[in-house]
Amino acid sequence: MDNKKYIEEQKEICEKYNQDFFETNFDLKIGISDNFKSGEMPLNGLRHFPEGDTSGWYIWAGDYSDADDFFKPIHIFYLIEIFPEIIKYLGLPAGNRFLIDDKGYEDVWFDENLLVYDTQKS
Repeated sequence: MDNKKYIEEQKEICEKYNQDFFETNFDLKIGISDNFKSGEMPLNGLRHFPEGDTSGWYIWAGDYSDADDFFKPIHIFYLIEIFPEIIKYLGLPAGNRFLIDDKGYEDVWFDENLLVYDTQKS
């Protein structure tokens, strides 16, 4: 698979929002909500530090839930197949969030709280 197009789009988003580009391997996993493909809006994403085989990205549609099973892991290369429009945000570094909708709204911002490492993991 030729990912050059997606990498260029990621770099453009990073430049647009004055963020360093952080290349994300498409073999890594993201956490995605079950309702992601439902058409519910807006689409939200946030990035923690990558860890192991995960990219640090969590993406959901509509309202957020604290439920333990809200996010399911999928590989990024699968996300290209089901929703390629979201790939352009995955080059943003840890600490970033995005919110988009199907009417062209786009917001990207830095949230320093995402950089706090959870020392109380069980």
